[in-house]
Amino acid sequence: MATIADTIVDIIHASGVKRVYGLPGDSLNGFTDALRRAGTVTWEHVRHEEAAAFAAAADAALTGELAVCAGSCGPGNLHLINGLFDANRSRVPVLAIAAQIPASEIGSTYFQETHPEHLFDECSVYNELVSVPEQLPRILEIAMRTAIEKRGVAVVVIPGEIFLQKSSGRRPSAPIRHIPRITRPTDEGLREAAAVLNSAEKVTILGGAGVEDAHAQLLAVADTLQAPVVHALRGKEFIEYDNPFDVGMTGLLGFSSGYRAMEKCDTLLMLGTDFPYQQFLPSKAKIIQVDIRGEQLGRRTPIDIGLVGGVKDTIDALLPLLTKHSDSSHLQTSVAHYRKARTELDGLATNDGNKRPIHPQYLARLVDENASDDAVFIPDVGSPVVWAARYLTMNGRRRLIGSFAHGTMANAVPHAIGAQTAFPDRQVIAFSGDGGLAMLLGELLTIRQNKLPVKIVVFNNSSLNFVELEMKAAGIVNFGTELDNPDFSKVAQALGIHAIRVEEPDQLESAIKDVLSHDGPALIDVVTARQELSIPPTVTAAQAKGFTLYALRTIMSGRGDELMDLADTNVFRRLFD
Repeated sequence: MATIADTIVDIIHASGVKRVYGLPGDSLNGFTDALRRAGTVTWEHVRHEEAAAFAAAADAALTGELAVCAGSCGPGNLHLINGLFDANRSRVPVLAIAAQIPASEIGSTYFQETHPEHLFDECSVYNELVSVPEQLPRILEIAMRTAIEKRGVAVVVIPGEIFLQKSSGRRPSAPIRHIPRITRPTDEGLREAAAVLNSAEKVTILGGAGVEDAHAQLLAVADTLQAPVVHALRGKEFIEYDNPFDVGMTGLLGFSSGYRAMEKCDTLLMLGTDFPYQQFLPSKAKIIQVDIRGEQLGRRTPIDIGLVGGVKDTIDALLPLLTKHSDSSHLQTSVAHYRKARTELDGLATNDGNKRPIHPQYLARLVDENASDDAVFIPDVGSPVVWAARYLTMNGRRRLIGSFAHGTMANAVPHAIGAQTAFPDRQVIAFSGDGGLAMLLGELLTIRQNKLPVKIVVFNNSSLNFVELEMKAAGIVNFGTELDNPDFSKVAQALGIHAIRVEEPDQLESAIKDVLSHDGPALIDVVTARQELSIPPTVTAAQAKGFTLYALRTIMSGRGDELMDLADTNVFRRLFD
């Protein structure tokens, strides 16, 4: 007799699901036992359900396919929530199976009772409670289809006893996978956009994650418009490689050339981006926005023309309507500015006379230079994202994923678990902050137990570093950000992971090569400069005032030595290099 759980396993397997990430529990036993008996979908055991959701998010991001995670009732599936928020905001298709207490006990404050059908509403595109077995498998199929088509999280809440009940024998649907389609604006909308672009003198393009699979089209439209191309962080992996029009990134993590190219344009063409920082968008330009989701149009800034469509399909239809721009001065000026900014950034990624502690830019550069051509890089939120954004080189084969929209700490290691599980023979490198690594430190056990050859690079500055930078910018004396860290290499070694600690700059490159070439999981714990400043592309008057207040208040609190360390790490180095 096939059970509901057997039917669930059959449906997800037929739709291409190869793995389920999770932690077992009694209310989930019917499902995990069905996985065991079927042997068609693997159970990927983690030490914390939050990691299961992150792992599924990374799996979906890299494969483009639906990924699945599961949690037992109450606290079990509640732990999924942060990873599911990340997946939903990153717009990757994830199915979460949330086991529930016995249906007859719901509403009685039973042991471990929660209401997942309410809890997960904000981080899902579909969220439904199964009350009777007859709802399955139809509810499951609707959930899967919704996750795939809306590119988000679908949650199916199932009381534990329903997994064990007899399946209705409903005729299965066709495999539920993404259905290719052509999506572009109307001819009238395209003509309207072309008229504005053809009459513009200085066009700049801002691209995001929606440019995926449209690299050739992006270069073609940039060439026609003689437009510099700026990228948001999620667009970096799809935009900056083999791109003579690239002028870098903008936003809080970017640098001056990207900001300037947008501020100096008279027309901005936004392609597949939900770039959130209004202060970095141009103040006077006309704006044309292209997005597959119509509800995104004008969300961040007022626009003049909104086009609903995929970037690839839209540009293919728009290009025949455009006239080639003959004036390339805006492009040439922007590219020259980018080269200067790039040279200045690269000048900071050096050994710096073998001075300790090691500059994080230097660490990021050496990892970039020694990583494989198809490496997957996953930075923790905070300063590791800054160094990844500025110093990792994309080439069309490498990938860069992270919690770039949700912005949660501790994403790098659990994301890496999903990435490495999906691609066991590919180099996966986590850029872990010391705070992020410590938050889900137990997942090192998952990496070792599951024999995942993840490479972990720890930026160990003994602080919540990006929080300290935010405090400085707001004029606040650093407080509550100190981290009394262990030697993470010894922790990793105790767990059975190959690990090295580096404090001397001249030992760094050989240690990186050792870790990256190791046949198995490996960690390098690098002591980096705490006072390194990641200066944004433009500094507002409020930020300048805030930093001045920070300096005065730090001196008045008797901590002037911090300012001297800050100057030695940043100001003096920039003056005398």
